[in-house]
Amino acid sequence: MIEDDTENLNAQDGPLGSPPPVDFSHVHAADMDNHRVTIEEVEDEDRTPFSHTGRYFEPREDAGWALREEKTKFEREEWDLAQWLIKNLGQTCTDEFLKLPITRNRTNLSFHNNRSFFQRVDGLQHGPGWSCRKVTVRGNREDENGAPLQEEVELWSRDPVECVEELIGNPFFKEDMAYSPARAYADRAGLHRVIDEMWTVEWWHEKQNTLPKGATIAPIILSSDKTCLSQFRGDKSAWPVYMSIGNIAKAKRRQASARATVLIGYLPAGKLDCFTPDARSLAGYRLFHHCMAPPPILSLPLDKMVLKWCAQDSLVHRVHPILAAYVADFPKQCLVSCCKENHCPKCLDSTQLMRDPGSTKDILERRKNGQHPPEFEENGLHAIYKPFWADMPHANIFLAFTPDLLHQLHKGVFKDHLVKWRSQDFPGLRHFKKGISTVKQWTGLFISLLTGAVPSRVLVVARSILDFSYYAQLQIHMTDTLEALQTALGVFHANKDVLKELAIREHFNIPKLHQLTHYVQLITLFGAADGFNTELPERLHIDFAKDAYCASNKRDHEEQMTLWLQRQEAVFLRGAYLDWLSQQPLLAGHTECHSFDSDSESDFKSEETVATSSTSLQVTHILAKAPAYPHQTVEKLATAHGAVDFLPTLQTFLHNNLPHTTIVPGVQDRFDVYRQVVIVSPPDRRVGEGPKQWHVRARPEVVASGRKPVCAARFDMALISDEPRSSHLCTLDGNRSVAGVRVAQVRAIFSLPRQFGTYSRALAYTEWFTPFRPPDPSSQLRQVSRSTRQLRRHAAVIHVNQIVQPCHLVLKMGQSVDTRLRSGNAYEAASDFYFNEFIDGEMFGVSVINSL
Repeated sequence: MIEDDTENLNAQDGPLGSPPPVDFSHVHAADMDNHRVTIEEVEDEDRTPFSHTGRYFEPREDAGWALREEKTKFEREEWDLAQWLIKNLGQTCTDEFLKLPITRNRTNLSFHNNRSFFQRVDGLQHGPGWSCRKVTVRGNREDENGAPLQEEVELWSRDPVECVEELIGNPFFKEDMAYSPARAYADRAGLHRVIDEMWTVEWWHEKQNTLPKGATIAPIILSSDKTCLSQFRGDKSAWPVYMSIGNIAKAKRRQASARATVLIGYLPAGKLDCFTPDARSLAGYRLFHHCMAPPPILSLPLDKMVLKWCAQDSLVHRVHPILAAYVADFPKQCLVSCCKENHCPKCLDSTQLMRDPGSTKDILERRKNGQHPPEFEENGLHAIYKPFWADMPHANIFLAFTPDLLHQLHKGVFKDHLVKWRSQDFPGLRHFKKGISTVKQWTGLFISLLTGAVPSRVLVVARSILDFSYYAQLQIHMTDTLEALQTALGVFHANKDVLKELAIREHFNIPKLHQLTHYVQLITLFGAADGFNTELPERLHIDFAKDAYCASNKRDHEEQMTLWLQRQEAVFLRGAYLDWLSQQPLLAGHTECHSFDSDSESDFKSEETVATSSTSLQVTHILAKAPAYPHQTVEKLATAHGAVDFLPTLQTFLHNNLPHTTIVPGVQDRFDVYRQVVIVSPPDRRVGEGPKQWHVRARPEVVASGRKPVCAARFDMALISDEPRSSHLCTLDGNRSVAGVRVAQVRAIFSLPRQFGTYSRALAYTEWFTPFRPPDPSSQLRQVSRSTRQLRRHAAVIHVNQIVQPCHLVLKMGQSVDTRLRSGNAYEAASDFYFNEFIDGEMFGVSVINSL
């Protein structure tokens, strides 16, 4: 049996209740197999159904009503030094700093040592308190006297309902909080549905229909994963459980520094040596479910599950907290769903029907009573007779498992399977002896390197997996992107048998591959997959587990970790309150800003600004105030930059743009040359939140000097708009109805000397590539080649603001590779290239998604 003893760090902050005891002594080896929503109106000038900066909402008026107004409870105190100390120094260093003579003599602090300092910190308002429950587990092993061995483990937890109240009442989330669902559209007519936030999709709407008018849902999002604490010695580990709510915008939830996802507990991570090895795993599963038991209020009927909370808008809402999503990798999904890892935790393998919580509980209950229902083995269940979700009637745990982009796509299907399949016994493929972990942007190179080197059907399989991965990562979905996501998966399944024919795979019974079949359904239910990525819990392990462990003395570390976290949280809440009072952004010191590498360690100047059509944000081209290479001769440009046709192309440019000038450029002229141009573009909301920053470099070789090695020349490829003063990229197809683009290599970025007048716009010398040719039939990659005229490279001088963004080309190699090619001469030696559509999300958007 389990015996629970509860110990609170704060007596008033104990849990609402404890789960019933569970007997672990009957574990047998046989069982082991076994926001506030607003209307945003923008001019629909984009020639795509979705305007990246505006959405049209169809709000629901029967949800999210306020009951009354109250005051948020905060106190004010000046304490900048204390905030710095608690965030940056440990206890020993804090004590030493406070005892320094300069600190004692020149500051008038109310605390003079470490003890008095922490007394003040502990007096600050903090979040829900921590409690410790000691759980005694009786195993199936016996001691020398024949008595069952027992092991005592600790469960540190906070009341999840109080944590939900804390999140809803935090004024920091005022602009990122929603209290009611609303369907979003990309057009005024409501024809193009937009799926991104949790309040725009079906799960919330369906649950709202079961509640009385005016009710507010707090969709609970849980995540858990075990992590190692000790680095070089020992075997200390922790099992944090995190929680957030779907009312908060996913962009805010993804910010670890925003604390929109909170820690609600540490599950026991003991070894359970009181069990025999064959029973230990199942005992660990049962212990997990016992410790995850929810507070009783989450088990009440909806009409009784009513909490009246003061939200960040100072209005009291009637809130119903309901478990909506569980973020975990595949093994943890199987643990939560009580199924084996060779089965799907969401559906039944035999019928592909979704698992049902009611029928699963019934099967487990019959198994507990000594029966042997055949569904137990058919459904791949473990003998966990009291799942924690059994007493949560409003949650469907099998639908709650969200897509896992990190482990299922990046590390799973792509790295662990696709790369290995394509690396077997194909002539012409390069073998990376040290693996591909050091190869940057591997997904972008993958298809290009395979084209021509493997059978076409293999290429179709690889392309379909990459398409699926990039579509799944979109932060905003529409009907056409979801259809494209499903189509990509269908193409894979239609062609995957080629891997069997080539003896690469014997079967495709791969759990992570099977999980992809649920992506469209889950995105439709819960919103874009980026809001539930397991990357966030992995990052939170640093703040809530590893840093907390390092702050302890490594003995009885759980108690010290929770106290340290409570103090950190108190400091954060006070800082959030002071910033809220002063109407300043929270954590201004952590605000991201644009930082550019200066050509000559000087400030940058905005050289060209181009306003986009449907937003007040602008595309900005930035050059250094001082050129990196001033007064360069034409000969130097030809030898160092490769601008061999600089003078004739400049003459053509002046004739077209300065027709009244009588000055003809010659070898006597000197030009100021810049190392790079920085392009800052408005965000593409489908793939990112903040402005995008690109660097386009035109840098000659730098010879070795002293201890500095030689720095190779770098002349970047870029997309060039064929319409001057237009950098709003819509397509790559050259359609004259929109802004078409071509690829060019930027050889030099320069400005005209004074004798040509006050022409302030910066220029660039470029070498053109051919217009995009039809895509390769198998890889669907666009092809380009060097453009020549009279056996010379076709060059031109253009305005810098015609540069849209950098791009990436991959050599077209086929079955064999020219042994003369090196990383430094590939662009110069080769002439045929594939355009890399997968170099980043923005490029995938303009080259693939916009063509849907």
